[in-house]
Amino acid sequence: MAPISELTQNPLVCLPYEQVFASLGDRFSDEVTAADFPHHELRFRNDAVLEKLGLEPKQVDDQDFLEAFGQFQAPHPLRAMCYHGYQFGQYNPQLGDGRGFLYGQVRAQDGLLYDLGTKGSGQTPYSRNGDGRLTLKGGVREVLAAEALHQLGVNTSRCLSLIETGESLWRGDEPSPTRSSVMVRFQRSHIRFGTFERLYYLQRRDLLQQLLDHVVEHYYGEYVGDEDAYALFYADLVKRVARLAAQWMAAGFCHGVLNTDNMAITGESFDYGPYAFIPSYDRKFTAAYFDYSGRYSYGNQPMICRLNLEMLQMPLALVMDKRDLATGLVNYEIEYEQTYRQLMLEKLGLQDLPEDLGADLFAATLALLEETQTGYHDFFYQLAAQFNYAWRSHSSTILENSDLSGPLFEQWQGLYQRALQEIPEPELAQIGDRLTSQNPKTALLRPVIESVWEPITTENNWQPFYDLLTAIQQRQ
Repeated sequence: MAPISELTQNPLVCLPYEQVFASLGDRFSDEVTAADFPHHELRFRNDAVLEKLGLEPKQVDDQDFLEAFGQFQAPHPLRAMCYHGYQFGQYNPQLGDGRGFLYGQVRAQDGLLYDLGTKGSGQTPYSRNGDGRLTLKGGVREVLAAEALHQLGVNTSRCLSLIETGESLWRGDEPSPTRSSVMVRFQRSHIRFGTFERLYYLQRRDLLQQLLDHVVEHYYGEYVGDEDAYALFYADLVKRVARLAAQWMAAGFCHGVLNTDNMAITGESFDYGPYAFIPSYDRKFTAAYFDYSGRYSYGNQPMICRLNLEMLQMPLALVMDKRDLATGLVNYEIEYEQTYRQLMLEKLGLQDLPEDLGADLFAATLALLEETQTGYHDFFYQLAAQFNYAWRSHSSTILENSDLSGPLFEQWQGLYQRALQEIPEPELAQIGDRLTSQNPKTALLRPVIESVWEPITTENNWQPFYDLLTAIQQRQ
């Protein structure tokens, strides 16, 4: 951590940081020193997040980012968080922040507490012989994923900054040597399911109680003081995770590595490694090249999230009533199914359909997408681009310019027409608006990411990356 002048005017260093997680003590995190990098070049700054932090972007220089998040000037110790986790179903007690740390916690404009966490900032006691670094491509991919998911309505972390750090890294899954970076992530909390699992492994009921009280107080504050606070917390977490899984499925997103150390206790989506957006509706689509069994395939995500919630019951049961845990988990399927159907109908531009019609159209849409293997994202974009009031009267005109045909398509056309007929004609414009807002043209498919990475690696040309970011952020 670089020394700080008492006269520093860096607005990122001078944010009103709170030592909330650090106040739990040394049993939950370790004080660490950040890496000293040979070079610092700001490649991405998220001005929208600055505004959430109450900062005027024009008053924050690029140099401020380099000092705070490249040289790691900070008014407080940096803490590497302790956790374990189930990785591909196997328990691993050798985890923890191995290439990052909690830079600081600060309240945003909404009054809520948020974490600023690093990735690629150097070795910690949990690096396990790793170099503690992040490849530049890994940083670029996470910036793009977080912004794309945010625009698609997914409850996600966001990247505040990405700085290239001038080192050469060797990796087995990238052409090497490859360039290095450090990223800062903005999210409600980096406390993970695995944070609780570690304390269960250590059989520290006292620390579990302390951690659970901390989580309820700072992230489920509406339940503080309620005699059923723990039960309400878990039931709420179950619903948050169910909604998150539904958001991923509707967005056509495959996280790739849903280990319990990659699941936040606040129900946020974060830590994007080998993720991918599906090109077509394929429940067996797998994002991670090392997921040989397809455990974390696109279609398995809802089940895996539920399983992780069930596994979390083991540590929670040391301080909670098992009956409350069982009751809370019962609501998972209902919340997931209702949210997923609602989100898919919204992608079709629809709201408030009769339940039977909505269920039939939802099922028919998935069946059509699966049977035809048409482009998942392009299907919905074309629905928005071609939307016509005549569809309400003539089902054969619905997506008539597409390559879709056959009985399944005709059945879907008929159901979609019936749905449109449920909408008063003066309100049809709202369907068109909803279609446009829900279905941007730009889809973050793998070839799109590679198309912006190629000029970075061959020419150091970042303009295609920035153009893609603009298209994502403006929902183009």
